[in-house]
Amino acid sequence: MSGHSKWSTIKHKKGAQDAKRGKVFTKIIKEITVAARNGGGDPDANPGLRTAITKAKAENMPKDNIERAIKKGTGELEGVDYTELTYEGYGPGGVAILIEALTDNKNRTAADIRSIFTKKGGNLGENGCVSYMFQRKGLITFDSSEYSEDEIFEAALEAGAEDVTSSGDEIDVLTAPDDFSTVSEALEQAGFKSSRAEMAMVPEATVSLDPESTVKALRLIETIDDHDDVSSVSTNLDIPDDFDPDSIE
Repeated sequence: MSGHSKWSTIKHKKGAQDAKRGKVFTKIIKEITVAARNGGGDPDANPGLRTAITKAKAENMPKDNIERAIKKGTGELEGVDYTELTYEGYGPGGVAILIEALTDNKNRTAADIRSIFTKKGGNLGENGCVSYMFQRKGLITFDSSEYSEDEIFEAALEAGAEDVTSSGDEIDVLTAPDDFSTVSEALEQAGFKSSRAEMAMVPEATVSLDPESTVKALRLIETIDDHDDVSSVSTNLDIPDDFDPDSIE
């Protein structure tokens, strides 16, 4: 669990600037567009769209942006035709890396991802080489300075969550994929404001590396995640609670 959650925390802290937020919005807009294209523009009848909208709201995306993205997906507005892709590989120290991407040019994205792995000390693998190590879950994160784990635990389980864990300054709520939006909305209605809400590939077990290898692995992960076509990066790397995000620079 900690691999994905802690990487998300580091990414969130490092990406707090407006420029990074713009990139986050661009990636979520792609997700909303594809979800609307695949399942229609009604979030009540399209779980994938409902999940993408929940993620957008957690990032405080304006309602107009969400509605335009839906219309592009349904064809009411002109939009780009994106393809969903998954890449799998290994980083320094053999950590597993699972990448989900949305692209309008498969050849370009594949070449870029392969190049990043090569330059940053990793290896792009075959489909299936690491995905068996992960399970798709809903992940809703709260700031432990604002809420106690006990109050989140009680409200989350009542709403249908699977588990609640805490690490560092965050409390994580895990849900089954189909329950993600319902649990997220129930917690929001109960007065709990999440710092993040997303569908995540959560590792079943994590691996620890020495500090130097941890930094190298995170530099690779960050470079991949910064690519415009990449919607999410998951890892089974166990990142220490006292890890300094600035050491990735």
